[in-house]
Amino acid sequence: MGEKTDKAKGRVKEAAGDLTDNDRLKREGKIDQASGSVKGAGNRAKEKLDEGVDAVKRKAHDAAD
Repeated sequence: MGEKTDKAKGRVKEAAGDLTDNDRLKREGKIDQASGSVKGAGNRAKEKLDEGVDAVKRKAHDAAD
């Protein structure tokens, strides 16, 4: 699942756990939200890395011309 999906699912689980006083469900919700945050950070890091690789390729191509 994606970052936003995990975060939303986590919020729903955590709220359900609050309503039902279910500690396990609350924990699962917090874990799902954290998982979404980690995925988001990983995706942003990958995008930055891809941008850097593209910049290096452009510079190498320009230098070769």
